[in-house]
Amino acid sequence: MSTDVQATAPWIATQTRQLLTQRGHAWLLQGPSGLGQYGLALSLARAWLCENPHPEGACGVCGSCHAIEVRTHADLCVLMPETTMLELGWPLSEKAQADIDDKKRKASKEIRVEAMRDAVEFAQRTSARGRGKVVLVFPAEDMNTITANALLKTLEEPAGDVRFVLATESAHQLLPTIRSRCIAHTMLWPAAAEAAAWLQAQGVAADLIPDLLRLCGGRPEDAWRRVQSGASAAEWAGFPRAMASGDNTALKDWTPQMLIEGAQKLCHDLMVQDAGAEPRFFGKASIKDIRPTRLALAQWSKSLAQAMKTMDHPFNAGLMTESLVSQAQSVLHSGHTRTP
Repeated sequence: MSTDVQATAPWIATQTRQLLTQRGHAWLLQGPSGLGQYGLALSLARAWLCENPHPEGACGVCGSCHAIEVRTHADLCVLMPETTMLELGWPLSEKAQADIDDKKRKASKEIRVEAMRDAVEFAQRTSARGRGKVVLVFPAEDMNTITANALLKTLEEPAGDVRFVLATESAHQLLPTIRSRCIAHTMLWPAAAEAAAWLQAQGVAADLIPDLLRLCGGRPEDAWRRVQSGASAAEWAGFPRAMASGDNTALKDWTPQMLIEGAQKLCHDLMVQDAGAEPRFFGKASIKDIRPTRLALAQWSKSLAQAMKTMDHPFNAGLMTESLVSQAQSVLHSGHTRTP
């Protein structure tokens, strides 16, 4: 998702205005995925570095704003996994790019300690444009212990006029010492009407939006990512039946991550259905006849959590999909042997 799209989301604009009225040198933007942590972090960085800021944020037209737009601002240091930087259009260091181009290694999926050391050195330099400096870290949970410890002292006692903004979708994975040195801001959830209007403004058909938002737990950016991935609302609505029937062909275009996330949501809804509550991600009609045993659901939940931790390993995607669907089919039919 482009940063411009994120920055114009109304709930991001509201939070930008609120946070710009507060003081502090280190912020932690936290909450589940799909609420715009990265967009808010970048919006704050733009405003802090802007030559003509206003209460709403950055002016959008000055030299500083342009430099951020083209990813060349001398006073902004972006710390991300290399895979995320490439996805969002941020340039890698010359050495990192050369190593990847020469196939000496693959782009890192975590924030490398070398990049963090460069950021610490950046924080100690004089501001090039005279508006201070900003270090933006996203996703902050992708710092390993060594990388986080390299940030710790600078975060506690920054040199000069430098601000830090850490954005995370898993704050519990951060070191307690990192969390304690930041001012925490929990992301606001947009109202359903606000999220629907924003999705429609991005070109999503109005009749698809309610199903998309339900399948994504009300998180509009996750819904937008689903649209971009090519997974239609109809496919998601038919997901429970496809899993129950073991229909691999209906899921052939799904990545293992999409399958695991979908299975976790299905497992959640079946658990709450069993408890007599309303499902959150799928319509009642699509799961009402699926009644697995509680034990099977509990074991499936644990298995899916483990699969999510290891999904980045170089497994064969086809075999992984087959295994996930087979396991789901077994779980979803486990209730057929239950005694009344």
